[in-house]
Amino acid sequence: MHYENDENYFRGYEWWLMKEAKKRNPQIKLIGLPWTFPGWIGKGENWPYDYPDVTAYYVISWILGAKQYHGLDIDYIGIWNERAFSSKYIKVLRQSLDRLGLKNIGIIAADGDWNISKEMIVDPYLNDAVEVVGAHYPGTKTVPNALLTKKKLWSSEDYSTFNDEVGAGCWARILNQNYVNGNMTSTIAWNLVASYYEELPFGRCGLMTAQEPWSGHYKVEAPIWITAHTTQFTQPGWSYLQVDGHLEGGGSFVALTDGLGNLTIIIETMTHNHSQCIRPPLPQFSVTPQRATFYLKGSFYMVETLQVWHSRLGFESGNSSLFEQLHPVKVWKGRLSLDLNVDEVYTLTTLKTGRKCGCPEPPPPQPFPSNYKDDFNIRNPPFSEAPNFADQTGVFEYFINASDPGDHVFTLRQVMVQRPITWASDADQTISVIGNFQWVNMTVTCDIYIEKQRDGGVFVAGRVDNGGIYVQRTNGVFFWVFADGTYRVTSDLAGEEILMKGLSGVRDNAWHTLTLNIQGTSASGLLNGYPLWENVTVSTPSNGWAAIGTRSFEFAQFDNFHVEAS
Repeated sequence: MHYENDENYFRGYEWWLMKEAKKRNPQIKLIGLPWTFPGWIGKGENWPYDYPDVTAYYVISWILGAKQYHGLDIDYIGIWNERAFSSKYIKVLRQSLDRLGLKNIGIIAADGDWNISKEMIVDPYLNDAVEVVGAHYPGTKTVPNALLTKKKLWSSEDYSTFNDEVGAGCWARILNQNYVNGNMTSTIAWNLVASYYEELPFGRCGLMTAQEPWSGHYKVEAPIWITAHTTQFTQPGWSYLQVDGHLEGGGSFVALTDGLGNLTIIIETMTHNHSQCIRPPLPQFSVTPQRATFYLKGSFYMVETLQVWHSRLGFESGNSSLFEQLHPVKVWKGRLSLDLNVDEVYTLTTLKTGRKCGCPEPPPPQPFPSNYKDDFNIRNPPFSEAPNFADQTGVFEYFINASDPGDHVFTLRQVMVQRPITWASDADQTISVIGNFQWVNMTVTCDIYIEKQRDGGVFVAGRVDNGGIYVQRTNGVFFWVFADGTYRVTSDLAGEEILMKGLSGVRDNAWHTLTLNIQGTSASGLLNGYPLWENVTVSTPSNGWAAIGTRSFEFAQFDNFHVEAS
């Protein structure tokens, strides 16, 4: 809902991803958490809580659309990612959900620190409204007030660490110790798959990497197999057994059951330097090789064998062993012992369903094509956004330009016309980047159509060096044209560092072709195939992506994009 009357439940990739996840595991839980809100919710203010009924309407519309258009049942909904919460809004959201028969949808709050628990223990209505107290990056620790709420405690965002062996060690440690130290029964990794340009913020901070859609290359990184130690042998609805999960020689273990006789034990012995997450800082601790003995009691006393899966993160040898099935271990009168080395993960389980897929090798990696074109001529696109473009501010969508009988019926359109209520410090301009961050010399050509009269404007750019949460400080070479018939060349997205300016004759509601040529320390620009400016000296940045964008949150169209680079 970019605008108040704009209900579209087919934007983005998330619907597809949720449906694919449900195909593979129907028991998987689906959670929605707003990171930003469309501007119309704030009615002119950069704040989502002044009109709580409007914000609740927006969120619940998404929940209902998920069911109506995709057959997806959302299980939990959050408040606002890592930003302030409003007790009034949470209660309004709960009442609205209940009134619509959505009592089964739990509210997670507040996806920041544990501070909401202070209000919950003195406000019974707020406490009733919240099903899960969720904190981000809790460092495996909770706080007394959170325990006093008697609610489920989750690490509702964690990990966010480069997905090498140290990232795998981080993930192994917190998956166990969030429960062992903090009584948290869910740990959610941000992010699932690193499918964005690696040089953007948090490059490769996903459980696996798939950042080359043009080649099809991907890599199942070590954190995926660490995940499998837990997720292949438990399901949502299993219960943690209340045991002291600290191992004498360092490390931890957890035990879970489905209540039907199945048991899964996950053991980790991650050392300090091999398990540091991106945040918070990790206090010193030591782990040593040890022999651990486990005693199974009650209904598990009769268990005679347990299946064994093992990973060893090979920091010294550089040769890790990931998610290998070992011989089953015998249990003698409820007792079993294991010799544990450092930086290992074991799963002991009654389940015999574990498997490590023998998947075909992915295609080899390839750099982004140095000669790339997109005319956006696609009548029924599978997704709303064009491939390989990565929107950093604004939204660029496929568009059918019904008023154009000629060459520009199918275009790419920037569709955000009001600044969102932002989570991070978004730019005042919109921008979508594409290509290879290592590109130095390039020619970027694109047909552009300014829709906003008088002060509308668009750009093409090269050597673009930033994005994500740092988009405001993005530099590069930006070739702007404006609806008032002027042009500018700037070295920054903000448009403040002007390298050249003048008259162009460009007007709104007409198609023009921009060409930006960057070679070494010199840049030049063409308008409709004719030189407009030349011999502008550019020194920094020395490399970066190509990009397109707009002066403000405004409608504008792009067509026949072409980049040649080296």
